[in-house]
Amino acid sequence: MITRRTFVKTTCATAFVSTIAQLDANEPNAEIGRHIYKSLKWNMIKIDGTVLDKFRLVKDLGYDGIELDSPDGVDKAEAMGASEQVGLPIEGIVNATHWQIRHSDADDSVRAQALKNMQTAMRDAHTVGADSVLLVPGKVTDSEHENHDHVWKRSIADIRRLIPLAEELNVRILIENVGNGFCIEPKLFAEYIDEINSPWVGVHFDIGNHVLYSQPAEWIRVLGTRLRKLDVKDRVKGSREMAPIGDGAVDWADVRKALTEVGYRGWAAAEVPGGDRERLAEVLARMNRVLGRSDGMPTDDLPGATTNIG
Repeated sequence: MITRRTFVKTTCATAFVSTIAQLDANEPNAEIGRHIYKSLKWNMIKIDGTVLDKFRLVKDLGYDGIELDSPDGVDKAEAMGASEQVGLPIEGIVNATHWQIRHSDADDSVRAQALKNMQTAMRDAHTVGADSVLLVPGKVTDSEHENHDHVWKRSIADIRRLIPLAEELNVRILIENVGNGFCIEPKLFAEYIDEINSPWVGVHFDIGNHVLYSQPAEWIRVLGTRLRKLDVKDRVKGSREMAPIGDGAVDWADVRKALTEVGYRGWAAAEVPGGDRERLAEVLARMNRVLGRSDGMPTDDLPGATTNIG
């Protein structure tokens, strides 16, 4: 007997399979896709189960890696064990406190804590085998205490203090700047990275967020080899509202072209609302559609497989 609940469940499942099939059918055969390895943020995984269960799910779905948070977040030793057992690398760490405890804060004690938190995140990255920590360097909050010039100078001072540790641990500091009112033009952002002037500092570029200012391909071309990793999302045109990857304002064809021009090879992490197995499968299918499908795990220096590292 087919009940209403069974009918709805079956219909939804069929619709989901059809959606994935359509996404895969529309997937571009761009050369760039062979060298872009897909990961996702840990907090996107919304299933019951152990850390090992979650790593196994992500691996089974076809993702190439995963990003964790620090300070705090999932137990790093347990995550490393799951990573090794499943064969899914932890490719990066996201600084979990950089919005509230900022390197640009007017209070010296807050900046000191921000420095300690970043050191913890870098050491956690080294522990789990990741090669980078994503850092928002500060936030423009007001003209008197935390303006653009303050963010620039204070964050650079702290980042320079972190560079010896980055070299010691072989962990790069990757700057993300969207949503904080800082360096909202690509040339200015490039100048900021160049002033730091270290091979241990680069850009973790958020494709979808940058469309709020101008097309992401423009940023990619200007930032060039400063790019180390990517975040992937999409936006409704003229809005901060999230759009499904591939259905928003991002010109993905031009993004692929720009990434090819600058010689990008490396990681791209989904940063969108997560969910269960079906939702995460859809996210990966959309990433494959807009960026191309990778040719499997790279054979060179994972987790930092990118030609852009100097």
